[in-house]
Amino acid sequence: MVREHYITNTDTFTQALETVFGHEGVLSEDERDAGGTTKYGVSLRWLKSIGELDIDGDGYVDADINHDGIVDANDIRAMTREQAAEFYRHHWWERYHYDELPPIIAVKTFDLAVNMGSVQAHKCLQRACRSVGCYLVDDGIIGSRTRAAINKLKPKHRQLLTAFRSEAAGYYRLLIAIKPVFECYQNGWLNRAYS
Repeated sequence: MVREHYITNTDTFTQALETVFGHEGVLSEDERDAGGTTKYGVSLRWLKSIGELDIDGDGYVDADINHDGIVDANDIRAMTREQAAEFYRHHWWERYHYDELPPIIAVKTFDLAVNMGSVQAHKCLQRACRSVGCYLVDDGIIGSRTRAAINKLKPKHRQLLTAFRSEAAGYYRLLIAIKPVFECYQNGWLNRAYS
């Protein structure tokens, strides 16, 4: 599943991967985590959601990492860092065109999308844009309008990043207020929001 362009690539995507891997650690089998067994930030729930894709054309469903015909926690445990990177490249980075965002915004958006989901991360980014003077509807879609607005804010990218961090922290606090069981994740989530 590893594509040659990942191995030789030292661009913003690589920086974004290192950020995610730094926040996610390696393997988590926390029973409180609704995503189930998670490795490098890839959860079993998400892995099952990608269905019958065979992007690399090797004849096996990509989610069935150990090729036993079942997508389960054993696939998460068997996943390599390179396989996780390829999932991230295809299902997040390329899908949402993060490479078309300024690097500091792309890295932050990617990192938050992996953790809170792309729609919520995108809404936080759109709200942050409003706080630095650019009105965007927070629809959770990073389309051409959102990308153009962010790129026009070039002199304010640091301000945008600060506002983005604040919006992410607010989202995490709201989530904990709604579901107090998530309080156990508060320190990690807020660290991620503000980093």
